[in-house]
Amino acid sequence: MKARPSEHPIGSEAAHLLIVDDDSRIRALLARYLTMQGYRITTAASTADAKSRMRSLAFDLLVLDVMMPGGNGISLARDLRQGEAGASVPIIFLTAKGAVEDRIEGLEAGGDDYLAKPFDPRELTLRIASLLRRSKERDIAVPEDRVVHFGQFHFDLIQGDLRCEDKRVALAEREREMLRLLASARGDVVTRRALATCGTPCNERSVDVQINRLRRKLEDDTAEPAYLITARGAGYRLALDG
Repeated sequence: MKARPSEHPIGSEAAHLLIVDDDSRIRALLARYLTMQGYRITTAASTADAKSRMRSLAFDLLVLDVMMPGGNGISLARDLRQGEAGASVPIIFLTAKGAVEDRIEGLEAGGDDYLAKPFDPRELTLRIASLLRRSKERDIAVPEDRVVHFGQFHFDLIQGDLRCEDKRVALAEREREMLRLLASARGDVVTRRALATCGTPCNERSVDVQINRLRRKLEDDTAEPAYLITARGAGYRLALDG
């Protein structure tokens, strides 16, 4: 595909993307195309290579293959979500594994979006721009009282920062957007449809998967949640203090 140069879509400085794929042709295609779209690009051929790059550079978004020799992208995403440095960087999985179960596994591992190969580079560009835009625009349509409290947790609606007492809790981008929507509802029920369309759109089954991931971070007992409550047949609500 022939690409024309464009203004960088996010702010005055080009976002820095890390492309991780063991296929040199795909790395070269994406590096060339996304550079023409105004992004700064670094590539890695393996998960070990990616970890080495991330030790010395900060990235705004990762485009991550799943099946690679020497370690897969799912494991890399899980490792990043457990650490401080990669806890919130948006991740798009780009992979030949396109079944529903594979997409769910990617979301459970901390991915924010999932695009199956073969793919159209224009669609990937739109998804990248969407994730980057949401990560930058934290102050849109939030209540005046920017911090909500529930139990030992407090969540900043503008910054998207969740803390348990003074310790930061790592959130993937989709988790952050869903939590922001739930917290903004101030205890009211948010439908699955609304949760599915916040951030990167997904199906309602994926919403349930992501809610379960959030519960593992918020609840002492996920079978009897105290904060992230199921409204049977309707959706979910966040039980706030007061």
